[in-house]
Amino acid sequence: MIEPVQVLGQPAMRLRGSDGAQATVLLHGGQIVSWIPAGDIERLYLSPQAVAGPGQAVRGGIPVIFPQFERRGTLPRHGFARTMAWQWVEGHQRAGAVTGVLRLTDDETTRALWPHRFEAELSLSLSGLRLDVELAVDNTGDAPFSFTAALHTYLRCDDVLRARLSGLYGTRYVDSLTGQEQRQEIDPQGFVGEIDRIYFDAREPLSLSTAFGRMRIEQEGFDDVVVWNPGPQKAAALADLSDDGWLEMLCVEAACIGRPVKLAPGSEWVGRQAFEA
Repeated sequence: MIEPVQVLGQPAMRLRGSDGAQATVLLHGGQIVSWIPAGDIERLYLSPQAVAGPGQAVRGGIPVIFPQFERRGTLPRHGFARTMAWQWVEGHQRAGAVTGVLRLTDDETTRALWPHRFEAELSLSLSGLRLDVELAVDNTGDAPFSFTAALHTYLRCDDVLRARLSGLYGTRYVDSLTGQEQRQEIDPQGFVGEIDRIYFDAREPLSLSTAFGRMRIEQEGFDDVVVWNPGPQKAAALADLSDDGWLEMLCVEAACIGRPVKLAPGSEWVGRQAFEA
């Protein structure tokens, strides 16, 4: 079943499979804000203080970061895709899976910020205990362009201090808090407070363990992984996050940062992130 709903006062689409698996995606930002695997509980974190509207980023779910990661360029932080209205294209159910597709194309507003013609599509497919998310970008103009991108996934935790993330041992990373470059020497990784790391060439599957169970995380097309949690001090400074909200989430993001994607006219890039509870 696929039905229109309202979330945070904004139009959204809810997808529900015959097995009970369900997900909800906002048209604002093309942002998935809920995923409940079949027979399971909510696995994405959405802040109770989250707000949505023109120009506003929604705290939680899976924000789409495009065409710029963070402040690595001249655009607004994390680009513009996560704060714009996407178009619902289609949805269907077959072979036990439910799929939805949303689209964002360039217009006068985007070209004033980033002078390129493009078409971005976000596809989500859920079945059983699995969620697949795909971001595709087409260069529809007559000149090449480059971009960075990410799926800024907020995963729900019972207590991030007890969470463990496996699969990054030996991977080179930059600690964005210190600017230092290191290699991961601990596996699984535990969390004691603020963390902000970009792991480069991290293509192997990851595993996140919490009291909710073990989740497998895979990606394809995205070369890098970002692991982020604001910790108690930064959480207290964020208006759209409760003071203890940092304990309930961990961002494990599929990203292209170290090597920006370069697209010739008429070319397409595809990146995917998948979760299995």
